[in-house]
Amino acid sequence: MDYQADQIANTVLGTYDSLPAKYKPVKATDDFFQWVPLSGIVAVENNEQHPKCLSLGTGMKCLPVNQVAEAKGFVLRDWHAEIVAIRAFNHFLIQECLELATSPANTSTIIRRREAHEHSAAEGLQPFAIHNDLQLHMYSSEAPCGDASMELLMEAQVDATPWPIDQLHLGRKKSPGLLRGRESFAELGIVRRKPARADSPQTLSKSCSDKLALKQCTSLLSSCTSLLVNPANAYLETLILPQSQCVEHACERCFRPSGRMQPVANKQWKGGYAFHPFKVRATNHEFSFSRRSKPASSKELRTSNIAAVYNPHIKEALILGRLQGRQKLDPKGASAICSKRMWNMTLQVLAALGTPKLLQSISESSRVQEWKNSALFADRQRVKAEATAEALSGWIRNNGDDFEVEPG
Repeated sequence: MDYQADQIANTVLGTYDSLPAKYKPVKATDDFFQWVPLSGIVAVENNEQHPKCLSLGTGMKCLPVNQVAEAKGFVLRDWHAEIVAIRAFNHFLIQECLELATSPANTSTIIRRREAHEHSAAEGLQPFAIHNDLQLHMYSSEAPCGDASMELLMEAQVDATPWPIDQLHLGRKKSPGLLRGRESFAELGIVRRKPARADSPQTLSKSCSDKLALKQCTSLLSSCTSLLVNPANAYLETLILPQSQCVEHACERCFRPSGRMQPVANKQWKGGYAFHPFKVRATNHEFSFSRRSKPASSKELRTSNIAAVYNPHIKEALILGRLQGRQKLDPKGASAICSKRMWNMTLQVLAALGTPKLLQSISESSRVQEWKNSALFADRQRVKAEATAEALSGWIRNNGDDFEVEPG
């Protein structure tokens, strides 16, 4: 038994169990059982036995490519559980930064103000860091979609014959990075996109396996959070999966330097970035809403359309990437973890810190894509470019979701 893996899994599962019913699938009936994937991020201090769940998410959908441009930052592009948990974690960090920035008397058990000698040459950049004695772990109730789950996917097929590689409906021949999750089973160790099903709308969202593999280089921090927090301590130590979902050789191929990440093994970049491979460990604990938890009395297995979002500052229920009950593209339906609101909150932190050079640099443009392409993100963009070119070839950017940002 892996005691720490079980403890981290139980921390996420217990946090989810404490949420009200509106954040969960409907209760099982004789007719059907609804299932949904769950992921959560847990902080552990010096390997002590008091883990804290910093975020969790459920969900399994993403935004079709033909709807990305109209989202304007208000709608999530990807609400698979792992991505929701990571976005909720980033929201938590930005909120902690805001509380530290608004009062010198405030403290946080997760982040700290950096000392003057630690700061980047760019004035005011990354004024905060995650405490040095903390380790970050992720629990997921299902193997990440994409390369880490290919063997499981093949095993589950009634007909294990790989789908042929079709043509994408984008006017160009399909490259390896455009394979759907269930196409060409024989192709392993490659970048795939969501969703796996052939009858689902087209997307350019990369699989969770690919996104987690890249996070070993860029850290868990999103673009906006990387303006505030140094990435050095923001990497996962372990990914914990149920025993039934943990295929050792698939995870080795997908994530480890002995597999497809070998080209970036031992790499270090400017700005606190480096290749930090996480370990994959197994737990015997299962999620009560996993597909394997279907009671024998329920005739049918169905997917839940509710995506839950949690961190110590927020709880939300989402449908189709926006708050439950809100109309499509209604700004009032924007989740706290959507790009628009996260960037707005980042500007609030910078304004509270009073970093004039940084604010002046940002104020030269109000559009988020121009910021991402600016010198402010040069270190992060270099890491992403090298990792996707050398280890994750076929990675195609999911552009189009550009929008204006203002504090508040």
